[in-house]
Amino acid sequence: MKNSTVFTILTLALLTALPVNTQAATLTGKVTAQDTPVAGALVTLWNESHNRKETVYTNASGEYSLTTGFSGQLILRGRATNLKDVNLDIQISADTDQAIDLQLGQFVSPEEVSAALTASAHAATLPFPDQETKTTFISQCTYCHQQGNSLTRIPRKVEAWSKAIWRMEGYGAYVTYGEHKRIAETLHKGFDGQPVEALQTPLFTPDLSKAKVEEWHAGGPMSFLHDTIIGADGKLYGIDEGNDKLFVLDRETSKIEEYDMPVTDEVVGGNFRGMQLPIGIFTGKHGPHSGAQISDGRIYLTGALSSNLIMFNPQDKSWKLYPIPQGFLWRKGLYSHTIRRDREDNLWFTVLISNTVMRFNPHTETFTEIELPHNGALKWFTDTFIGLVLKVASFFPQQNTPLALSHHKWMNGGRDVFNWPYGIDVNPVNGDIWYGKLLADKIGRIDPETLEVTEYDVPHVGPRRLRFGPDGILWIPSFDEGKLMRFDPQSESFESIDLPLMGVNEYETPYALNVHHDTGDVWIAANNSDRLLRYIPGEKRFIAYPMPSQVVWFRDLEFTTEGEVCTSNSNLPAYAHEDGLPAFFCLDPDYL
Repeated sequence: MKNSTVFTILTLALLTALPVNTQAATLTGKVTAQDTPVAGALVTLWNESHNRKETVYTNASGEYSLTTGFSGQLILRGRATNLKDVNLDIQISADTDQAIDLQLGQFVSPEEVSAALTASAHAATLPFPDQETKTTFISQCTYCHQQGNSLTRIPRKVEAWSKAIWRMEGYGAYVTYGEHKRIAETLHKGFDGQPVEALQTPLFTPDLSKAKVEEWHAGGPMSFLHDTIIGADGKLYGIDEGNDKLFVLDRETSKIEEYDMPVTDEVVGGNFRGMQLPIGIFTGKHGPHSGAQISDGRIYLTGALSSNLIMFNPQDKSWKLYPIPQGFLWRKGLYSHTIRRDREDNLWFTVLISNTVMRFNPHTETFTEIELPHNGALKWFTDTFIGLVLKVASFFPQQNTPLALSHHKWMNGGRDVFNWPYGIDVNPVNGDIWYGKLLADKIGRIDPETLEVTEYDVPHVGPRRLRFGPDGILWIPSFDEGKLMRFDPQSESFESIDLPLMGVNEYETPYALNVHHDTGDVWIAANNSDRLLRYIPGEKRFIAYPMPSQVVWFRDLEFTTEGEVCTSNSNLPAYAHEDGLPAFFCLDPDYL
């Protein structure tokens, strides 16, 4: 080989190893209000295209430091609780450091104060007639979107609220006729258009100033990025449940690729075509919900609407569908939900409506069904006949026929006639499979060898997406009561932890959590107050990270190899977000 050829190869190898973009500018400064430093203020920088932003937090002295690859004509924003935003047009050149101070203003009207409050402050004003109605409202009316944001607090007459609730019932809100009526009246009385007076108190800790949040817009106003997983290649894979798409973000280049799922002869809505799905947002047939990647790189998605397990290969961009076995009256495969991988690459996923857990072996391409306990006669009736109800309803598309046929209505059972196996995870210590039953208020263990099932009652209702820590401790969010539950499988004992709230009478809706595999810190989606919460078990304390955007709704959390926690914003609909679009989020807790 000639020397020139060797030199060329070595040069190319060296260039390949170098970062793509080493140019960066650093902004520093202080955030004040009436000449007083503001601790925990958010300093956000938009890129020139206005589709990306980076945010840092001020320290106890109001100081910030933001290193960015953005350049050109940009917008720098300062924001803090109980204060008015400031936006500056700035010019940045690569490798040029600048000092920019930000002076936050005071609100001049009650309307401005009210508009700046998180949804949790507005929801706290709702005059529920009793605690049971409030609990039902939180459980059944807040899992798709915030209640109390600028879209959902628009004043309406009782009849208009009733119509909206009927539409929500078509999405799977299970309420009785009486609950329906009381909730409509409560929303009419509470969301009356008058400004809300509330003093919210953010939880500031010095750790906050070490963090940085990055956002990337993805999709459009009608996209519904439900879950996002982090691939072995470091890319983010956002699952659009409403439109049968996969958005793939390369965080290094900020390039987003979009892939459509295979077209089938299914109809829009799949097995749930008789329900009044969010038309305009739900245009797909599969309804991909959750995802997991196995060791050879293939990604598997649960097709909630079409009862398929969907494989995507990032290497050749190929797809493959695996129909979930159907039993008598569609009992086995109705609404496949959360999926996780075990140490042998088996895939375990909950099947929500069918009250089962499925195991899929990707090597033999075979399914194994684990039927879960029915927990009472009414729930058994649901598990047995819900397939028949949906089958009959399929002849009347988008008519909400199941509401007339289901005994949760005509027997006045409400949410209590359902089980809903929801979140699922694998114990890293012994490989056991654990799941949560959202509406039955239970968690359960599956022995992966014998498939024997054992269930436990939880101390707080609404266990959603549970996760294990590296020590084998199971952490469970109580969505309905705003609690963090710690469960020790060895002693079979629970511990309950209150989540920090932003203000008096507010409640929190922790949809999902995850536990970092090294630190053991528990990260929690605090969806009603636009925050991520971090609980440090060894210190028994929280760190609260306010998000740079109003109206955030995180449904699952994952960690990069560098220690960032990533997710996607999936309030339904996406156009209710402050930016009007879904976005990928990554928070680095140790940026500085």
